[in-house]
Amino acid sequence: MNQRTLALIAVSIATLIYGVTFTVAKEVMPMYIKPFAFIVLRVGGAAIIFWLLGLFVNAKRIEKSDYKKIIMAAFFGVGLNMLTFFKGLSYTTPISASVMMVTAPILVLIFASVLLKERLVLRKIIGIIIGLIGAIILIVYGSSSDADAKNMMLGNFLVFINAASYAMYLVQVKKLIAKYNPIVFVKWLYLFGLLFVLPFGFLELTEVQWYLMPTSIYLKVGFVVLFTTCLTYLFNLFALSKLKPTTVSVFIYLQPVIASIYALIVGSDTLNTVKIIATLLIFLGVFLVTKQVVSKNK
Repeated sequence: MNQRTLALIAVSIATLIYGVTFTVAKEVMPMYIKPFAFIVLRVGGAAIIFWLLGLFVNAKRIEKSDYKKIIMAAFFGVGLNMLTFFKGLSYTTPISASVMMVTAPILVLIFASVLLKERLVLRKIIGIIIGLIGAIILIVYGSSSDADAKNMMLGNFLVFINAASYAMYLVQVKKLIAKYNPIVFVKWLYLFGLLFVLPFGFLELTEVQWYLMPTSIYLKVGFVVLFTTCLTYLFNLFALSKLKPTTVSVFIYLQPVIASIYALIVGSDTLNTVKIIATLLIFLGVFLVTKQVVSKNK
């Protein structure tokens, strides 16, 4: 099995974890832990884990000139990314938020072409557009959410900022992860990220009534910290070291598919022709983008 295949498997597993996290996190927020407090727990927990792991890693240290780049990556990939998504989701509906989120691969394509001088290949563009169409069809016609939106325009704008922020992060870290050990890089990424999110979530964190939380909630928080935050970031970094940012970002389209499959398994949703067609379009889009990357030696 070659490195690119392993990278595709890694980003697929990360996407799978992301897909089930919404259900897991929903049982924690906001009943037991408010959103910004949960973000602080995620980032702080991950920072502690990676700094502990860093004690056992003997690798190249970060050069002084690269700290600014890591701070910017932490701002876009941790701080702005997480804060705008959770805040935006509180204002808009999950359907609208999901539609805005799947704009990330298109934004990555734009940022990568400008900042990394990545060539705009027709097959890749077609794949992203097909995947986007499938994702929008699945989200709009495949969800029965009736959540009320407090301020849909503001919420959608914040989620769009989230998508743009994540896209910028994917493009920014491409060169950094080729230079440093992933543990060394991520421990600094999360330390700086914690500094960004702490001012927003500290007060909410002090309001958490830990003694009222059942064991199942502690386990769900642990799942989000260990798997959704730590494992997915490492898997995505590995994938980014072998694939282009546009390839990694297109896997965002698979999240609605995973959410629907999970809903079918637990019996909260049903299968219909629209969902089947939308899912096939998404997989076709992912295939076109990943095939292009593999065939062009990245």
